[in-house]
Amino acid sequence: MKVALLQMDIVLGEVSANRAKAQMMIDNGIRQGAELLVLPEMWTTGYKLADIHLLAEPEDGPTVTLLRQIAREKSVEIITGSIAEASGGKVYNTAYAIGKDGGIIAKYRKIHLIGLMDEEKYISPGDRKSVFSMSFGPVGLIICYDLRFTELPRALALAGSRVLFVPAEWPASRGQHWLALNIARAIENQLFVIAVNRVGKDPNNAFFGNSLVISPWGEILAQGSETAEDVIVTDIDLTAVEEIRQKMPVFADRRPQYY
Repeated sequence: MKVALLQMDIVLGEVSANRAKAQMMIDNGIRQGAELLVLPEMWTTGYKLADIHLLAEPEDGPTVTLLRQIAREKSVEIITGSIAEASGGKVYNTAYAIGKDGGIIAKYRKIHLIGLMDEEKYISPGDRKSVFSMSFGPVGLIICYDLRFTELPRALALAGSRVLFVPAEWPASRGQHWLALNIARAIENQLFVIAVNRVGKDPNNAFFGNSLVISPWGEILAQGSETAEDVIVTDIDLTAVEEIRQKMPVFADRRPQYY
């Protein structure tokens, strides 16, 4: 399966400009043969949290509608990254999975909100994990700070996920953590990790880029730069998951009664 990681810079608070850029990057990925496209976290707005209630969109707003249209017209699957979702008078940090027919397969609202970026002051947390099936099999979805909470990716793996998607806005000041944690999640859960980070700066942070595709053995199969926007296209062979789980049967050797 050919996957495209859309490592983009984000213009703070400029939803239309960010949406236009993302559309161009999606077109680029499709021209390169991508069957699955993955965007970063909060890519329509960035972390302009003081205005997030004004910038947030409902599920049937222009951003998700556009991505559904692209998926349907081009017969591709999309992990939307996350957007600020307006729902029931609250704002959530929400990612969607869209199928080749343009239908919404699943949605995930970020569970762990990061105090270092004041996220919890403006965003409401999600309350359920996200495991679902795409055309290529069962997958799991987390967002950025969730990566630090090992219990959540492990729960997704135990529920059958063969791929873990991690859209993010991860800062350069904690860049080594980004690399180490994504590799660790792949190795310990024996699945592919597809982690898409933004580049560029906002008034508070420079971001780390280094979007990653990591094999279930912990090998980096593709990696973006730290500073440049890029559409990173690579092939993954999902049969590697079962091969590695048979070679190193970690799940069969678990003794959860003692944890």
